[in-house]
Amino acid sequence: MYASGLPTRVLLAGEETPTAHDLRDQLQRQGFEIVRAANASEALPMLARLKLDAMLLELASTDAFAPELVSEILRIEPKLVLVLLADRNDARTAVLCLQAGAADYLTGANDPGTIIRALQVARERRAARTAEHLAARAVREEMAHMAASLKREQERVSHLAMATLDALVCVVEARDTWLAGHSVRVAELAACLAAEQGRTDAEIDAVRIAGRVHDIGMISLGDGILSKEGPLTPEEFEQVKRHVVIGSQILGPLPQFGLIGSFVRSHHERWDGLGYPDGIAGETIPWGARLLAAAEVYDALTTSRPYRETLTPDEAVRQMEQLIDTMISPAVYQALRTVVERRRALVFLPDSATRMRLSGTEFPDAELTAGFPGPADSSATPAIPSPRAVRLASSRGDAA
Repeated sequence: MYASGLPTRVLLAGEETPTAHDLRDQLQRQGFEIVRAANASEALPMLARLKLDAMLLELASTDAFAPELVSEILRIEPKLVLVLLADRNDARTAVLCLQAGAADYLTGANDPGTIIRALQVARERRAARTAEHLAARAVREEMAHMAASLKREQERVSHLAMATLDALVCVVEARDTWLAGHSVRVAELAACLAAEQGRTDAEIDAVRIAGRVHDIGMISLGDGILSKEGPLTPEEFEQVKRHVVIGSQILGPLPQFGLIGSFVRSHHERWDGLGYPDGIAGETIPWGARLLAAAEVYDALTTSRPYRETLTPDEAVRQMEQLIDTMISPAVYQALRTVVERRRALVFLPDSATRMRLSGTEFPDAELTAGFPGPADSSATPAIPSPRAVRLASSRGDAA
């Protein structure tokens, strides 16, 4: 049969002329099931009611709305193979109808063989397009599946990397009681400052992670330096300063921590350019590093120490005002002041300093005014720890 593998149920819409009657009979003899409609208006309701494979639509010579009619037919039944039979050649109408979705536009075609071949070609084109769409959808689905799998693997690797870094941080903090909880407090305060400055969720997470691992380079220091109660020698001081470089090097092989590594490297830079390791100043300091520096100073001032009373949040903020344009930027200070005034999520870990007061270890405030013990820092403000002092204080227990 001609109809084998072709559309079998065909709606023939047009006037019941002898020619149309003969066409219907010949199509039926070739194996097609023919459904008749007198015109397009009668055919439209049938499209929604009957399961049709194709439609042969006879166009009248006066039909000026053929393209709109084609669009309406395919809106009702998008998968229909629509072949138009016209009594005269109208190139413009033919082009518009094909653009609207018609499968073919035949002029003066009364031969069933010609119409069957047109149906066959149209069906093959439709099948090819369907196969292409299915293949494209399969490729899209496979790519989406691969992307989802890759994302899950990246998240797994990131979680594993973060767990490993957390373990290293715990090792550092376990070596010095005064460091316990310091990284968490700095991380949360820095995240609050980032939120206050209008940073995105991703940026807030980045600075929070940076705060958690900002002292990871301390793992390279010997126990003698971390636990030393007296002033550091110049050589020991240089070793301590290298913890920011070593920390960034630890994060370097992890591409997802690229921005975080820059924060870790630069969190001891100063707004006036007198910090380390690169001596950069102002806006050239990565924004996250500026927040970490301020958070470290605040944590040092508000955490209990054996040699002084703990400052209240408001007292710490008032003292830190003296550091504007030297250690910290005006914008960071304003964010800190606003956060503290609003008491935004500043929930710190329980302070373990009380039990340490019985240890007999005391450090005079004067040591903080000179940065790290060793070369004096004449630019420091009395009673306010510089980032250098905070780092040393942390290593000895002053900024836990």
